[in-house]
Amino acid sequence: MTARKIFGTDGIRGTANHGNVTPEMAMRLGMAAATYFRRSDPRRHLVVIGKDTRLSGYMLEPALTTGFTAMGMDVRLFGPLPTPGVAMLTRSLRADLGVMISASHNAYQDNGIKLFGPDGYKLSDEAEIAIEGLMARPLDENLAASPDLGRAERVDDAQSRYIEIVKSTFPRKLRLSGLRIVIDCANGAAYKVAPKALYELGAEIFPIGDEPNGFNINREIGSTDTRAMVEAVHRYRADIGIALDGDADRVAMCDENGRIIDGDQLLGLIASSWKQQGRLAKNTVVATVMSNLGLENHLKGIGVKLERTQVGDRYVVARMMEKGLNVGGEQSGHIVLSDFSTTGDGLLAALQVLAVMVETGKKLSEVAHVFDPAPQKLVNRKFTGADPLSRKSVQDAIAAAEKALGARGRLLVRKSGTEPLIRVMAQAETDDLVREAVDGVVAALDRE
Repeated sequence: MTARKIFGTDGIRGTANHGNVTPEMAMRLGMAAATYFRRSDPRRHLVVIGKDTRLSGYMLEPALTTGFTAMGMDVRLFGPLPTPGVAMLTRSLRADLGVMISASHNAYQDNGIKLFGPDGYKLSDEAEIAIEGLMARPLDENLAASPDLGRAERVDDAQSRYIEIVKSTFPRKLRLSGLRIVIDCANGAAYKVAPKALYELGAEIFPIGDEPNGFNINREIGSTDTRAMVEAVHRYRADIGIALDGDADRVAMCDENGRIIDGDQLLGLIASSWKQQGRLAKNTVVATVMSNLGLENHLKGIGVKLERTQVGDRYVVARMMEKGLNVGGEQSGHIVLSDFSTTGDGLLAALQVLAVMVETGKKLSEVAHVFDPAPQKLVNRKFTGADPLSRKSVQDAIAAAEKALGARGRLLVRKSGTEPLIRVMAQAETDDLVREAVDGVVAALDRE
């Protein structure tokens, strides 16, 4: 299969107004995607577009709209809306294509574009490669005739639609009355919908990260920097903290004591709860190679199988679809519950945890720490220029670390699909084994 050059592991992403994230690229992408989905079908075609709160969204949204309408596709603009909301409404509105403008957990300087097919799932590698090929064609090729140009309009009730869908996933017989909840919206796409959904379900809410200004998305806040959430939980004497990322497709949580609950613990809790209720499809959960060995051991102990994929929620979803499974996710907090959604949804996952609290009458500290993690260490190293993993010294260091770990642990060294980083992660029986494995590889990476 031809390698993708513009699309990465999670759509197109990079520094805004530079490289692949420019107005010209966005317009070409709109034209190419319209050509791919319109093909020879003469009916009117529809694309829906959501975004997070980055300043550059104001640049990319009209550029995409220009590309789509020039090819005869109608456009519905949602404004700020979580990525899972765009996926849901793509299906709900029977659109041909859904587009999310976001760089997820990255800083405001970055932006990106994710595409969803009419079924609400992210596009396949094959579809992205085909669209890349179409982007290279002349801009004046196959333009719509003047009477056939697309129309663009704002959708005023997109946020309300998403809120109602999310609320419907919470058990009808339950309410959040009496719970004090800190909700950290990362100054991102969920800054309106997340506090409102929790409030309407009965909780007393304390929102933070709900004042976006175009520059402060993910800045010292959100699921990738949980300090603000923990501090707010202590300040407001809250029962639980929920932190989303910039596009709200991932979540981190903390209990009433401020102890962090990562994606692996959330997977373990939801899987345990759903198994008890007979809701866990085939008693199997999907996670990635990054997930902790402690999760795997815990699931095995309750009769649940763990299937692992390469890193990336798209690969988790693909395995879930292939095997007919309904719970999957990543340690980073992408939790996919396919009974409700086609992609990771931080708010939806948090509601499943809240349901366990309400049903059991227990504190989060009593239900959410379902296993003791095996020793694990993750180090990120930035790089410029050539791929460091191609250097023999680095390859030798990786081989030596793997040999030292043997059957007592596992090592993962990979390039990030969204940033110029090499990620080095090890898990093992002891902290010493983990530290030696990671430090050896990192030392080789640091040597020029």
